[in-house]
Amino acid sequence: MLATVLYEDGDHRWIMFGRDPNKAEGIIDTNQYLIQSGHQAILLDPGGIELFAPMLSAVLKYVPAEQITHLFASHQDPDIISSLGLWDQALPNAKLYSPWLWESFIRHFGMERIEYCAIPDEGMTINFGNIQLQFIPAHYLHSSGNFHVYDPKAKILMSGDVGAALEHTDAPLWVDNMANHIPKMRKFHQRWMPSNEAKLDWIRRVRQLDIQIMAPQHGRLFQPPMVNEFFNWFEELPVGIAIR
Repeated sequence: MLATVLYEDGDHRWIMFGRDPNKAEGIIDTNQYLIQSGHQAILLDPGGIELFAPMLSAVLKYVPAEQITHLFASHQDPDIISSLGLWDQALPNAKLYSPWLWESFIRHFGMERIEYCAIPDEGMTINFGNIQLQFIPAHYLHSSGNFHVYDPKAKILMSGDVGAALEHTDAPLWVDNMANHIPKMRKFHQRWMPSNEAKLDWIRRVRQLDIQIMAPQHGRLFQPPMVNEFFNWFEELPVGIAIR
């Protein structure tokens, strides 16, 4: 599994894990993220159950298990959180931040010792290590209860399924040409994002943020000026369309 340091400033780091060439056939490739600040670390959308072993091995090269004090699940999909039952055994003292709406669903993945911290619909900010993290509402993009994570110090937005593209594991890490990248995103966004109103609400929120990296859950990452080019494209895209 590829590990890439996206940001590092002293004891504050963002690391992306993904591009797993050994993933099983028929399973979507996902990006997982680790944020470290001081002696604490949080895993964002830590992956499906099939990824637990390679994820644990990769993460422990950067932080000891006892420093992984937090988990985050943007919504209830199995590709991001079905590994929860195994993390529950590895990290018994951790907290899981996730939408209040999905608690009774997410618990089906197995959670006996990790504490569920429900995020209210309006979002919230938590103190984490030496920084603050913001949970940004992204409802209906694509889940009815959904959040993204913004780190104002690193200026990174983890954008979940927004900005996602389905590509091979050997695809480049960064979007370098929007015209070439749009065909890889269009059908996914039109089919999986059901609400133009929700889409526009999200765009209004994130345009107010200083974003140097937009990091989705699938595919390549965005840096300026591609971040703004994505917002412009997504703003005009009709969504909620069943593509045949």
